[in-house]
Amino acid sequence: MPDDGPLTFSPFQKRIIAAASTALGSVILLATAFYTFLLLRNFVSTFQDVLLPLAIAAILATLLRPIISFVETRSRLSKVQGIILLYLLVILVCGVVVVGFLPFVLEQTTALIKHLPSLQESLLAQFKSAAPEAWAWLTEKLGESPDDYLKGVISQNGESIRSALGGVQSGLGTLSGFFGGFFGKIATYSIIPIYLFFLLNSERNVWNDIDGQLSFLPDSRREDLVFLARQFSEILVSFFRGQIIIGLLLGIVLAVGFGLVGLKFGILLGIFLGLLNIIPYLGTMIGILTVLPMAYYQDGGGFPLIGWCALVFIIGQVLTDYVFTPRIMGDKTGMGPMLIIFSIFFWGTALGGILGMVLAIPLTAFFLVFWRLARQKYLPALIQQKQESNSP
Repeated sequence: MPDDGPLTFSPFQKRIIAAASTALGSVILLATAFYTFLLLRNFVSTFQDVLLPLAIAAILATLLRPIISFVETRSRLSKVQGIILLYLLVILVCGVVVVGFLPFVLEQTTALIKHLPSLQESLLAQFKSAAPEAWAWLTEKLGESPDDYLKGVISQNGESIRSALGGVQSGLGTLSGFFGGFFGKIATYSIIPIYLFFLLNSERNVWNDIDGQLSFLPDSRREDLVFLARQFSEILVSFFRGQIIIGLLLGIVLAVGFGLVGLKFGILLGIFLGLLNIIPYLGTMIGILTVLPMAYYQDGGGFPLIGWCALVFIIGQVLTDYVFTPRIMGDKTGMGPMLIIFSIFFWGTALGGILGMVLAIPLTAFFLVFWRLARQKYLPALIQQKQESNSP
C-alpha cells in the first residue's frame, strides 16, 4: 500500500479546525462553570445555617475593624478592651431602642395587622365595582367569588404556617420539635458575637495569608488574584457600610414625610421601607405597592393623599440618588440603576432568595472588576497569541 506521507491541511482547513476547537473549548468551559455554580449553590443551601453566621461575622468585622483600630490608637485601651467597650455600647443602644421604641413599634404593628382585613375588603369592593366583567370572569374560572377564594388562600397559608411552626395540637413530640428548632436557630445565630470577637481580635494579615497560600502560582497570576480579592473586599465593605447609612437616612425621610401628610402607620412604614433599601430600590418598589393603596382606602384618604405619598417617595428617591449615594458611596460600584435592578433579580434567583439579593451588588461589581482586568491584561495577549499561531 503506497505511503502518502504526513497528513497536511490547507490554511482554510486549519482555520476551521481552530474555530471548532475554540467553540468546543468554550462549551466545555461554560458547562464546567455552570455545574460548578450549581454545586456551589447546593453546598451553600445545605450548609446555610453554618456559613451564614460566619459570613455575617466576617462582614461585621470588616466594617467595625477601623473603629477598633481608632479606639486602640487614640486611647490607652487594648484591642480586647476596645472590643468589650464596643459590645457594651451596642448592648446599651439596643436597650435604649427596646425601651424607647419597641412599645411604639408593637402598637403600630398590631394596629396595622388589624387594619389589613378592612383594606383587603376595600380593595376587592373597588375592583368589583370598577371591573364587573373581570370579576365575573374570575368567579367563573375560580369556581367561587375572588374574595372567597382569597380568604381560602389566606386560611390555607395560615394553616401551613402554623403547621410549619410546629403547632401544639399534635402533642408533646411536635411541641418539643418546635422548641428544639426555635432554640436551635437561636444557638446557630448567637455564635455570631463569638465569631466577631475572634475576627476583631485577630492579628493575622489576610492578604499575606492569601498570597502565601497561592505561592505555587506565577507572580503575575498571584498578584491578580490578590488584587481581585482586595477589590471584592473593598466593594463589599463600602457597599454595606454605605447602604446601611443610606437606608437609615431614607427611612427617616420617608417616616417624616408620611407622618406630615397624614398616612396611617406612616412612621413605622417609613422606617421599615428605608431599611429595606439596603437592597437598592427594594423598599421603594414594595412601598409603592403597599403605601399607595393604604393611602387611598384609609379614613380621609383618596387620590390627594396618594399624590402626597407619591411625592414623598419621589423626594426620598431623589435624595437617595443625587445626595445620599454620591456623598456617602461615590461611584464605588460603577453600576447604573438598570444594572442594579437587573443584578438584584438575577442573583436573587440564582442564589435562591434574600441572600442573593443582599449580595447582588457586590457580586456584580466584582465581576465588572474581573472583566476589566481580563479585558486590559489577558484578552489582548490571548488575541495576539492566536493571531501569531494563525499567521503563516
